[in-house]
Amino acid sequence: MTSKFKTVFGDKKPVIAMVHLGALPGAPLHDYEGGVEAIVEGARKDLVALQAAGFDAVMFGNENDRPYEFKVDTASTATMGYVIGRLRSEISVPFGVNVLWDPESSIALAAATGARFVREIFTGTYASDMGPWTPDAGKAMRYRDRLGRQDLALLYNVSAEFAYSLDQRPLSDRARSAVFSSIPDAILVSGAITGEAAKMVDLEAVKRALPTTPVLANTGVKHATVADVLDVADGCIVGSSLKVDGDTWKAVDADRAAEFMRLVRSARGY
Repeated sequence: MTSKFKTVFGDKKPVIAMVHLGALPGAPLHDYEGGVEAIVEGARKDLVALQAAGFDAVMFGNENDRPYEFKVDTASTATMGYVIGRLRSEISVPFGVNVLWDPESSIALAAATGARFVREIFTGTYASDMGPWTPDAGKAMRYRDRLGRQDLALLYNVSAEFAYSLDQRPLSDRARSAVFSSIPDAILVSGAITGEAAKMVDLEAVKRALPTTPVLANTGVKHATVADVLDVADGCIVGSSLKVDGDTWKAVDADRAAEFMRLVRSARGY
């Protein structure tokens, strides 16, 4: 287990809950009538419910900013910083950020808000819904260091959603290569789209290839599957399963969130 991952999450297998912000200004789905205040209040309600349920950490993301961009508008990152700043005194667990799909903006946001970790696509070459996708891990990591955030844990998603990898090595080989060349603090394994589960065979293969690196399930973990996922993985990130009716785009359902963590505690044995 990497020292930064352990520093942030301790010895347990962390379960990280998503705070999906409402569509930001400039995004097609932005609520101009409600404005930024509606985004703040929506995020606050979700944050309160998730912390009350006992999640180990939360992550703020802009999943509602569809269609996604590789270089996000400056207003997107600025608004996310403002929203997190408004909530900062109410956050009682470690938190991370993810500005889809822009590694440098994610790192800038983390530096501005004091986030402990970042999730992004840092490596690989993909054909995607957004066009050709060629992230640059070296550039992102050097940017992190220039901002004085060498302590920031980087969670590498190696199976990009909404995309097809043009690198046809087995996923386990790509994950192993990313660890060797890019020094991530954790590897994430995803399904094809938001809310869709990673294949257990993929999760198992990546963990076998990386026995000493934290490997987390990144999408589609459900109440019925979380025990099996945690039996293989070193943690997970969950969003859609915690929402009203299990719908990614709805608010967090406090009862569903609490039941999810009850199942996690049972799986952990405490």
